[in-house]
Amino acid sequence: MRRDLNKGGIRKRIAVLGSTGSIGTQTLSVAEEQGDIAVTALSCGGNIAKLEEQMRRFRPKLVSVWEERDAAELRIKTADLSVPVYSGMEGLTAVATEASSDIVVTAIVGMLGIRPTIAAIEAGADIAVANKETLVTAGHIIMPLARERGVSILPVDSEHSAIFQSLQGNEHNAVRKILLTASGGPFRGRKREELREVTAKEALKHPNWTMGKKITIDSSTLANKGLEVMEARWLFDVSPEQIEVVVHPQSVIHSAVEYEDGAVMAQLGTPDMRLPIQYALYYPKRLPLSGKRLDLFETVSLTFERPDTDTFGALALARTALLRGGNMPAVYNAANEQAVALFLKGKIAFLQIEEIIREAMEHCSFCEHPDVEEILATEQEVCEFTGGRW
Repeated sequence: MRRDLNKGGIRKRIAVLGSTGSIGTQTLSVAEEQGDIAVTALSCGGNIAKLEEQMRRFRPKLVSVWEERDAAELRIKTADLSVPVYSGMEGLTAVATEASSDIVVTAIVGMLGIRPTIAAIEAGADIAVANKETLVTAGHIIMPLARERGVSILPVDSEHSAIFQSLQGNEHNAVRKILLTASGGPFRGRKREELREVTAKEALKHPNWTMGKKITIDSSTLANKGLEVMEARWLFDVSPEQIEVVVHPQSVIHSAVEYEDGAVMAQLGTPDMRLPIQYALYYPKRLPLSGKRLDLFETVSLTFERPDTDTFGALALARTALLRGGNMPAVYNAANEQAVALFLKGKIAFLQIEEIIREAMEHCSFCEHPDVEEILATEQEVCEFTGGRW
């Protein structure tokens, strides 16, 4: 029997941008398990069948899909619910600013998340951020705005959540280094020659995590870790030199913080995204959560390696983009998005993902202090550049 999560005993009210994706569905799983989270608003790209199911399960106040034609179809399917269905950027903004929401979970992919995230912050809602591209490309805008409005930015990525948890109770200015772990992806240990003929099917076989297609491909190239380095710089207000990537194939240590006195604080656990999601939703409280527990007696070994940036050059390019600053992280992000889409369609080879990123960074115009319009113009310039060459 469905529990009505919007009546009685409500501890949190959440809106979810990207509710039908991997993070979105797991967020709703946490909400359902705990039973004291009201789901106020939902958005998705185009999976209206899944969104309809979520509407009937969680009874949000409003929803949004990207295309108006999908919105029109969903209105017909859910006419009995009397829930407004919006579309486009107007719809995303409506979901992000739903007046009763305490937290907005930003789980959509890409720079599409910038405007609704800004709108949610201006409306006073805390942000559980899983849309790393927003901080990668607009962290210089998002973080100062959040401080100005007294809004919390709570990380949902497992690595950034681990860092956030490892910072609790400690002086931030005593941080010497962020240790950002990476599984190494499905091609860890291979050299460039061995990667020339790999397929999208192979790249989508992540050894530890179950994620969406885009982030899984990013993990196989280590571009995802590059994006996480850029995100960490803004989330934790550290210099690029203070962030070190450590390949840890077992994905038991999700990340760590080294302090000035030599102490290293780490968060360990099984690969379960519901844990960082729940921590963000209930911070600073910890609540019971179902699922497999980490058993150190079953953990055979924990190993660590330096990343192979000669083979996985996307990680090195991310550091270059971060150090240069300005709109260069936006160039990197947009070029990677375009390249991953082309790879998934079978139009380019695996190693060409890195090639596209490098060429875009070399050829696209530089802007030292981009505003939102200039960030989005950068994305358009990259799309035109990659579209013209590939």
